[in-house]
Amino acid sequence: MVKVDYASLGFRYHPTDFYYVQTYRDGKWQQGQLTRDRFLTVSMFSQVFHYGQEAFEGLKAYRSQSGTIQIFRPDMNAKRLQTSCRRLLMPELSVEAFVQAVVEVVKANQTHVPPFGSGASLYIRPVIFGVGDNLGVNPASEYIFAIMTSPVGPYFKGELKPVRMLITDYDRAAPFGTGSIKTGGNYASSLLPNRLAKEQGFADCIYLDPATNTKIDEVGAANFFGITHDHVYVAPVSSSI
Repeated sequence: MVKVDYASLGFRYHPTDFYYVQTYRDGKWQQGQLTRDRFLTVSMFSQVFHYGQEAFEGLKAYRSQSGTIQIFRPDMNAKRLQTSCRRLLMPELSVEAFVQAVVEVVKANQTHVPPFGSGASLYIRPVIFGVGDNLGVNPASEYIFAIMTSPVGPYFKGELKPVRMLITDYDRAAPFGTGSIKTGGNYASSLLPNRLAKEQGFADCIYLDPATNTKIDEVGAANFFGITHDHVYVAPVSSSI
């Protein structure tokens, strides 16, 4: 195992050994491959830069008590990415191809999977985006699917403990917009309200429903659910999540 101070790891980038890259051109996905290079060279005219044609996922690999490595429900991430691709007119990867790529890159970086009991995990970030020489507002003809990894600690600073949240006046997504898919534009719009919340001493924002601003929709950086006094589990139901 690589010697790492997992107590102070935080949720930020730490180098690993391998990354995964696969390209889509001529109407089909090409053979993907592992690479040690974390840099990509693409055209300045790529759709991802100008029209935000991009979607990503986030999942984790954990080391079990027996030492084996577990990946939490990668098939569900694959299906959600397919939904995002359909919404943004990007080519879908099959569930099998997605899972195989994730397993391949985790195996290649298994020395970076934190030990059991450390409170840390290997974060996995698959992303797909439009590239190529494009100018008009149209779907790209070429795409890149890439997977990067990084050992991480908890997203919020410190050990697992209650955090203070601020109900923001900003909307995270529009009704019937792209809030229900995992695209970078949703997160770009959350940067300002998140900073304003932190400047006031809060950990993050709670967003209300964009249609009426009367119901809790979600938290910017995490899932949200509530437990009533009667011990009933309640999670928001919204088309913008």
